Amino acid sequence: MADQDQRPAVELRRLVNGYQVSQCIYVAAALGIADLLADGPRSSDELAAAADADPRSLHRLLRALAAVGVLCEEDDRRFALTELGEAIRSDAPEGIAGWAAFVGRPSHWQAWGDLLHSVRTGENAFRHVHGTDVWSYRAERPEESEVFDRAMMTLTRSSNRAFVEAYDFGRFGTIVDVGGGNGALLALLLARYPALKGVLFDQPHVVAGAGEVLGAAGVAERCRVVSGSFFDGIPPGGDAYLLKAIIHDWEDAESRAILRECRAVVPDAGALLVIDRVLGPPNTDPAAKLSDLNMLVAAGGCERTLEEFESLFAEAGFRLVGATPTAAGLSVIEGAPD
Repeated sequence: MADQDQRPAVELRRLVNGYQVSQCIYVAAALGIADLLADGPRSSDELAAAADADPRSLHRLLRALAAVGVLCEEDDRRFALTELGEAIRSDAPEGIAGWAAFVGRPSHWQAWGDLLHSVRTGENAFRHVHGTDVWSYRAERPEESEVFDRAMMTLTRSSNRAFVEAYDFGRFGTIVDVGGGNGALLALLLARYPALKGVLFDQPHVVAGAGEVLGAAGVAERCRVVSGSFFDGIPPGGDAYLLKAIIHDWEDAESRAILRECRAVVPDAGALLVIDRVLGPPNTDPAAKLSDLNMLVAAGGCERTLEEFESLFAEAGFRLVGATPTAAGLSVIEGAPD
């Protein structure tokens, strides 16, 4: 791409118009364009036929994506993937196809469109737009739940190895993964540490596919799967309790309730391991601060500073031990029974 105009007003306009690029990538992910280009360049007409799209409109989308570096436009209206575009292939090892296909969906997109309401009132935008919270909304709409689950798996694939590389989970005997989804992180931990045992705990429909994930990793015999809600009690028997991307989904009252359920089962010599973003100092880390707004708009929770985690831990009966940053932008925040 040619050098861009760096005047403040022009740069600000690029930021303002960022939603256009988001929607373009969302549509490409929803249509599976990157997968259709996996074997090499194809014409826009070929892609339109394969994706069941209007040829002229798809060509306009593709050339816009090429202009921002996601695709490369070649002669004869042919398009190829760039390094950026490779990341929206569904089989990319650290791709974001699932996330891209989620963030542009009407339910999520409309909630972000109501950010002004949240900022004015402090209320959750998703609930205001849809009349219910995200969890109930998805529970009643299996298609929405499936899209969200794929988005979370996308983020999990790109971040789990960073946690394993940054923190020594091998010093524990049994880890209970609270709200652990389909067991992807626990499978990675058990494969990395042969002496480690695990307990996967999440809602019944979430852990339904865990057997396949754990079996594929060859760790099913060392992992027990338990279903339930973390508001109603957490399985005992672990010496470390892991909550990845759970606490940031909730405001303080609900977060305290979850952590107190953990405190009821964490042994005196055990550990609480919360994996979440830690908000940094002013004028830094836009990813964390935009994620905080996403919590306001969507799930209804928030990102926190380390001091806020320390206070939250103390109110639930834990003391803060420390926080280990990872390459994924999240930290392993460790607590111990107080």
